Amino acid sequence: MIDTKTLKGIIVMKGLSQRKVANMIGITEKTFYEKMKRGVFTSTEIEAMMKILDIENPKEIFFAEKVAY
Repeated sequence: MIDTKTLKGIIVMKGLSQRKVANMIGITEKTFYEKMKRGVFTSTEIEAMMKILDIENPKEIFFAEKVAY
């Protein structure tokens, strides 16, 4: 399960929007929002976001065991 709250925070900290990240990883904005809602991205999309957002410890974000909201 992806920690979408943390991912959204990183996107904002990098001065980007979810729309921009979606375009940068090659998916539509609608698809990006749906994937965020479900907490599921492909390995290719995760790898692209790691590079774009300069994420050094992807396990905490993309492979979170349980996300409490």
